[in-house]
Order: sequence, then structure tokens, then C-alpha cells
Amino acid sequence: MSGIIKVTGVSENKNSREAGVTLLETLVALAILAVVAVTFINGLSTSAGTIYSADERATAESLARSQMEWAKNSTYSYNVTSYSLAPIMDASDYLNFSANITAEALHEPDDGIQKITVSVTRSGEIIYTLEGYKVDR
Repeated sequence: MSGIIKVTGVSENKNSREAGVTLLETLVALAILAVVAVTFINGLSTSAGTIYSADERATAESLARSQMEWAKNSTYSYNVTSYSLAPIMDASDYLNFSANITAEALHEPDDGIQKITVSVTRSGEIIYTLEGYKVDR
């Protein structure tokens, strides 16, 4: 051999494609990733709203039930349209919540049976309404 070195494996063809990621492939991958991310964030947002709504309703129901028991256990008053509210022990759980207890005699004159309605509102919007009956025993 006369000192000539031959390099093999290197193509001198200018039409051969270089290995790597093209700009178009990168943009398609980013678009797919963006669609997945937006869908995921939308799902989180919907879940958070549902959890907040369920928690608000559960709190309102708890308040309404305690107020109903308070009204039923209080002394029966003839010909009244409302009863006083029960004191709320831990008011921090019921921020911006308010309740109203109304009474309505089932018969005229009041014969000792009243329909009691407890309405719970939060920031002026009715969240939960509970109805029951009170009897003079």
C-alpha cells in the first residue's frame, strides 16, 4: 500500500437526509403538548368548581339542619311567622352564610301544627332550603 487512506462510511452524496428533528416536527410536538396541557388544566378547573359547590352545599345543609332542630325544640308559639335562630358555635365555618326560619300554621286558626321552613343563603343567594313540621306537644 502506498500510503493512501480510504475513509469508508462517509457519504459524499448531497441529496442524503441528515438525521435530526426538523422545525415542523418540533412544532407538531409542541402543538400536541399544548392541547394536552389545556385539556388537563380545564379538567382541574372544572373539578375545583365542583368541589367548591359541593362544599358550599354541604355547609348550607348542616346549618339548615341545626337551625331546624333548634326551631323544633323551642317552645311552640301560636300564630307566629318566624322563630329565632340558633347561635352558631364556630362561626368561621359559616362565613357569609345566613339563615332564616319561617313558620306557617297549617290550619286557621292555628291548631298546633306548623310548617317550618329554613332557608340558608350565602352572599344573598339561596343555597339550601329545608322544610319540616312542628307540633305543639
